[in-house]
Amino acid sequence: MNKTSMTRDMYYLELLSTSFPTIASASTEIINLEAIMNLPKGTEHFLADLHGESQAFQHVLKNASGNIRRKVSELFRGDIRETERRELCTLIYYPEEKLELIKATEEDIDDWYHITIHRLVSVCRDVSSKYTRSKVRKSLPEEFAYIIEELLHERTDDIDKAAYVNVIVDTIISTGRADDFIVALCNVIQRLAIDQLHILGDIFDRGPGAHIILDTLRQYHSWDIQWGNHDILWMGACAGNNACICNVLRLSLRYANLTTIEEAYGINLVPLATFAMEFYGDDPCEEFMPKLLKGEKMEDKYLRLTAQMHKAISVIQFKKEAQIFHRRPEWQMEDRCILEHIDYKRGICTIDGKEYEMRSCHFPTINPEHPNELTPEEFQLMERLHHSFRVSEKLQKHIKMLLSHGCMYSICNQNLLFHASVPLNSNGTLKEVELYPRQRFSGKDLMHNIGMMVRAAFQNDTEKQMRLYARDYFLYLWCGKDSPLFDKSKMATFERYFLTDKTTFKEEKGYYFQLRDNEDICDRILDAFGVKGSNRHIINGHVPVHASKGENPIKANGKLMVIDGGFSEAYHNETGIAGYTLVYHSRGFQLVQHEPFMNARDAIERGLDIKSTTQLVELSAHRMLVADTDKGEELRMQIEDLRQLLYAYRHGILKEKNKV
Repeated sequence: MNKTSMTRDMYYLELLSTSFPTIASASTEIINLEAIMNLPKGTEHFLADLHGESQAFQHVLKNASGNIRRKVSELFRGDIRETERRELCTLIYYPEEKLELIKATEEDIDDWYHITIHRLVSVCRDVSSKYTRSKVRKSLPEEFAYIIEELLHERTDDIDKAAYVNVIVDTIISTGRADDFIVALCNVIQRLAIDQLHILGDIFDRGPGAHIILDTLRQYHSWDIQWGNHDILWMGACAGNNACICNVLRLSLRYANLTTIEEAYGINLVPLATFAMEFYGDDPCEEFMPKLLKGEKMEDKYLRLTAQMHKAISVIQFKKEAQIFHRRPEWQMEDRCILEHIDYKRGICTIDGKEYEMRSCHFPTINPEHPNELTPEEFQLMERLHHSFRVSEKLQKHIKMLLSHGCMYSICNQNLLFHASVPLNSNGTLKEVELYPRQRFSGKDLMHNIGMMVRAAFQNDTEKQMRLYARDYFLYLWCGKDSPLFDKSKMATFERYFLTDKTTFKEEKGYYFQLRDNEDICDRILDAFGVKGSNRHIINGHVPVHASKGENPIKANGKLMVIDGGFSEAYHNETGIAGYTLVYHSRGFQLVQHEPFMNARDAIERGLDIKSTTQLVELSAHRMLVADTDKGEELRMQIEDLRQLLYAYRHGILKEKNKV
């Protein structure tokens, strides 16, 4: 060891000694860490493509994709009836609401309290068994922490302790705290059922509750997100990219979903409505009628106004996108400046040298000589919308959450997580993509540098030109051919609205989607990202799995798992299911296929859970321990450092502190 290295090591040991000043304290910590290494691995929960479906999301979070129901069944099978097990699960998921129903019908509520508290303690003891007492203690609500901890570590089958435990429960009931205690215990069970939540992108768009999902995550104990294309779109809007703002509004109007825009984030759409009525008041806007979900109804006058607003913002979007594409010719997307290729007199659009008939050609705000220029009225409207997005305090707060908890990819316990794709060449090699002018990256470097670019758009100390480029780049991430969040030949938004020939709608998927069922290709990607181990996987979402057509979410001989099965209600008819979630516990992977979630009321009143089918994807040969995880590797390094500290103490290299 050279002198510099020795000096650095001694400096580090000196710092470590401030936390562990004696042989005894260092030894105790080694014992503690070694013990933690031999606990079962914590349960990880993977969800993707939530698309604003807040009720289904919250229910899946509460039931841990059926993990809680499984534990209740294992604990009480043969002891209590199936209906009682179902009622107990519903109570755990929705304690406040279920308690109100039970108290209205239960004749002997004290007896029910007594039985239920004991059952909940049993469930809580089971879900907490893989954690240290210290970690469990940190999860307990302050007002009941001591009582819960006592009940978790004492059993009624211990004759000497039975009376002690029963008196605690009796006293909880007699002091009128039973309801509060049950609610607290149910929340602890939910908290401990999942150790880490992974969101593989797309919280926003389509459904009405993206803001509710983010508010829920704000309170969640441990989660991360790999940004999806819809998340990036909203992040771009928040950063001030006007093309992204237009896209966000267009999608919201397309699905007649303005709750998140208006009620959650306070975006004022009155100027857009006024503008639309003025310029598109005599336009039937048939191509822009919103897509209503099954059972949804809207009065004709609101339907028409929504369509007018939809068209108005779409036209502005095409203009703003074209301005950016011309400003960034290195993206090679100027062919998507389609307003320049319309014969407005003949109603013909020319794409790739071929003429196509348009459904309609009514563009009152387009000057054919300068089709990408905004009119003064459009310019003023965009200024107001831009201001609304930039000053929305709640939106800014939510985007900061995505930045602090998120990235383009993550590697966790031999699993490579990302939302959509890794750009590939036709032969399956990693494709180099130009990110900055004259700077090209592929694979892991590409993902990392995109993440840095995204953050640069929000940092005040970023050089001005770089910040402007970063802000523009959100649009490329949304619809660029080589974007890892899109990876298609084009986004055929204009064609779907305006052209009659459906062959123009086709969006060719990139090579990742064409080759991802090949095990060798997946191994090549995993190698490039430095993912080690014999049981490594790629996990992503983005493209719905068409289960109704027999598509399998498990690909490449188990190396790749796609967990977008259509969480969004808008996809249910297309996919035949309501999404996949993935659970990775100490015994292996379980893929859970969900049917549509009706509503929380049915779950509470009728004890209905999401009907789910669980498939064992991969069963571990032995029960995995913390030692088998990334955390275990981290703990091993800490133990080694502490052993070096012990050596330094025992050989007089460092002196113990605080010794009497």
